[in-house]
Amino acid sequence: MRKIVFVLVVVMVFGMTGAVNSAEVEDYSSTINVFKQSPAVQKFFETSYGYAVLPTIGKAGWVVGGSYGKGQVYRHGKVTGKTSVIEGSIGFQFGGKAFSEIIFFQNKQAYDKFTSGSFEFGAEAQATAITAGAQAEAGTTGVGAGASAGPKTGVQAKAKYVNGMAVFTHTKGGLMYEASISGQKFSFDPV
Repeated sequence: MRKIVFVLVVVMVFGMTGAVNSAEVEDYSSTINVFKQSPAVQKFFETSYGYAVLPTIGKAGWVVGGSYGKGQVYRHGKVTGKTSVIEGSIGFQFGGKAFSEIIFFQNKQAYDKFTSGSFEFGAEAQATAITAGAQAEAGTTGVGAGASAGPKTGVQAKAKYVNGMAVFTHTKGGLMYEASISGQKFSFDPV
């Protein structure tokens, strides 16, 4: 049974990878504009040292899951490199989804940490959803929760930097039930 589950997850993740690669041609500016429309995110564009934007991350899982996506890293509005993310998760999960993610760097130290070549968010990392949704986290940094009703309603979680970074996600589609533990690992290649 475990072999069947593993094979199904691998097939789902590689299927999502194909969708992400075809979305690679996606215009980065349109994804950035989606995030700029959110009142909770606007201030981060004005005050951050830089950011990484991943237009499409595909995620799939059935007990064991994974996700993959590619993006670009910006400093003071200029592209400085390319990034990719891979995530593994284990726990109750079923389905697949696609979402966009943006990570803001509060200062040069946070930017340098992310662009060091191999950066990871552990299970305690928290992302603020700018589309309808909720999230919760428990980890070494404490416990937190937030909810949002979407960028156009103005009802959103108060977001802040944690360890010099702030993460926002925007759901693009799919349906996934999930109560799992996961972590994201990023790579960085300068241009």
